[in-house]
Amino acid sequence: MAEDRKQESNNKRKGQAAALRQVLSYIKKYRLMVGVSLLLAAVTVVLTLYVPILTGDAVDLLLGKGQVDFGAVFAIMRKIGIAVLATAAAQWVMNICNNHITYHVVRDIREAAFHRLEELPLKYLDAHAYGDIVSRVIADVDTFADGLLMGFTQLFTGVLTIGGTLVFMLATNVPIALVVVCITPVSFLVARFIATRTYSMFKLQSETRGEQTSLIEEMIDNQKVVKTFSREAAVKSQFAEINDRLEKCSLKAIFFSSITNPSTRFVNSLVYAGVGIFGALLAIRGGISVGRLSCFLSYANQYTKPFNEISGVVTELQNALACAARIFELIDETPQVPDSADARVLTDAEGNVSLENVYFSYVPEKKLIQDFHLEVKPGRRVAIVGPTGCGKTTVINLLMRFYDVDSGQIRVDGTDIRNITRGSLRTSYGMVLQETWLRTGTIRDNIRMGKPDATPQEVEQAARAAHAHSFIQRLPQGYDTVIAEDGGNLSQGQKQLLCIARVMLCLPPMLILDEATSSIDTRTELKIQNAFARMMEGRTSFIVAHRLSTIREADIILVMKDGNIIEQGDHETLLAAGGFYATLYRSQFAG
Repeated sequence: MAEDRKQESNNKRKGQAAALRQVLSYIKKYRLMVGVSLLLAAVTVVLTLYVPILTGDAVDLLLGKGQVDFGAVFAIMRKIGIAVLATAAAQWVMNICNNHITYHVVRDIREAAFHRLEELPLKYLDAHAYGDIVSRVIADVDTFADGLLMGFTQLFTGVLTIGGTLVFMLATNVPIALVVVCITPVSFLVARFIATRTYSMFKLQSETRGEQTSLIEEMIDNQKVVKTFSREAAVKSQFAEINDRLEKCSLKAIFFSSITNPSTRFVNSLVYAGVGIFGALLAIRGGISVGRLSCFLSYANQYTKPFNEISGVVTELQNALACAARIFELIDETPQVPDSADARVLTDAEGNVSLENVYFSYVPEKKLIQDFHLEVKPGRRVAIVGPTGCGKTTVINLLMRFYDVDSGQIRVDGTDIRNITRGSLRTSYGMVLQETWLRTGTIRDNIRMGKPDATPQEVEQAARAAHAHSFIQRLPQGYDTVIAEDGGNLSQGQKQLLCIARVMLCLPPMLILDEATSSIDTRTELKIQNAFARMMEGRTSFIVAHRLSTIREADIILVMKDGNIIEQGDHETLLAAGGFYATLYRSQFAG
C-alpha cells in the first residue's frame, strides 16, 4: 500500500513537471514580454519598498516638541506622491503585459488542441466522450488561464518583494532582519503542505467535471430518446452520483486551498510580533530610531504579505497545472498517420475498387472483418446487405479510409489507398449517410459545402434533382434561410434531402449511400431512387440498405454476416438460390 502511494506520488510529480515544461514552452514565444513584465515588477517593488524609508524619515522629523521641520516633511511627502504615481503606472503597464502573455498563450493552446482534434484518427473520437473533450478545450483552458494570470500578476511581484525587503532590512538593521529570516521557514512549510495536497484533488475535480459535462451534453442531444424510454429517473440518478463525487473532490480541494489564507496570516502575525518586540527593545536602548522602527514594521508587513499571496498563487497554479495536464494529454495524442511524401493525388478516378485479403477489427480481441475479398469494376452498383453489426458500415469506413485495415489492401484504380492522399480519395467519393450533418448558415451554403464556388443556378438544379427545391421555396427566405446547427427546425427527411442535394451538386466519380433515404417518405423515396439511378450511371456506387426494395437494381449484392461475405450475385440469382438473402427478402415481403 505504501509502495502504491509512493508510486502515485512520483507519477503526480512527473505529471506536474511535464505540464510545467509544456507551459513554459508556450510562454517562451513571449519571453520579451515576460522580460518587460519582470522589469516592471522590479520597479514596482523597489518603489514600494522606498516609500517606508521616506515614511520613517518623516517620522523622525516629527519627534520632539517644537522641532518639527515642516519644509523637510512636505518635501518627503512630494517624493512619496511621485513614488506612488510611478508605482501605479508601472503596475498598470505590467498588468497589460501579463494579460497579453496569458491570453496569447491560452489562444495558442486552444489552437493547438483544435488542430490536434482535426488530425486525430476517428478511433480516438469514438473512444472518448465528446463532453469530456469539450470540457478540456473550454473549461480546463479557462481555469488554466486564471491560474496563469494570477501567477504572472502576483508570483513575480511577490518573489521580488520578499527578496527586495530582505535586502532593505539587512541594509537597515541586521539583528531585526535576522529575526524575520528565522521565522520565514514556517511560511515555506505551510506552502509546501498545501501544495502537495491540492494538485491531485484539483486534477480529480477537473476530470469529474469533464464527466459531468459529457453526461449533460449527451442528455441534451438525446432528450427525445430519454423521454421516449422514460429514462428521466435513471439519468437523474446518474447525474446525482457524478454530482456527489464532484462535490466531495471539490470540497477537499477548496478546503486545502482555503486554509492558505489563515495559515499565512498566522505566520504574518508571528513575523510582525517578532519585529515589534525586538525592535522596541532595541529602540529603548537607542539601537534604532523610532522612524527606522516604523520603517521595519512596514517592511515586516510587506515581507509577509507576499507569502500569503504566493500560497494562494501556488494553490491556483496547482489547479492550473492539473487542467493543463488534461489539455496537454489531448495535444500529445498520436495523430493519424500523415500522407506519405510520394502519395498519389487521385484525379478523375475511374472507379475500379478492389479489396484483397482485408482483415479489420475495432478492438483487437473482437474479430470483425476477416479475409474480405471484393472486386468492383468501374460504373458498377454494389449493394451491401446483412443483419445489424455484420460490418456493412465498417466497409464504408475502410473505403473512405476513416480507419486503416489491419492487414490486406484496398485499391482504387490499382493504387493502395494508403498511397493516395486522404483529401483526394475522399473528394472522389460522394457520401450520403443515414445521420445528417448540417452547419449553421444558409440553405445555399449547406448545399454547396463540397463545391463552394457553385453558382445559384447549379445549387437550385441540384436541389431540384434531390426533390428538395419545393420545400426550400416554402421557407421564409428560400435558399437564403439561415438554419441553426444540425438543421434547426427542419424535419429529419428535409435534412436528408439537403445532404442528397449536396452530393448531387458535386457529382463525384464514386458514390456511397448508407441508408440515404431512410428518413424520407415512400413517395419522395421513389423520386429520389430515380434521381440516384440517373446519378449512378457510369459511377461506381456502394449502397448500404436495410430496405431491400431499394437495391433490387444493383449489379452486385453482397450479403454479409459476421464480417464475411456469405453470398453475392444479383437480386434474381440470390432469390433463386434460396439462401440467407432470400430469407431476408421474404421476411420483408411476406405477403
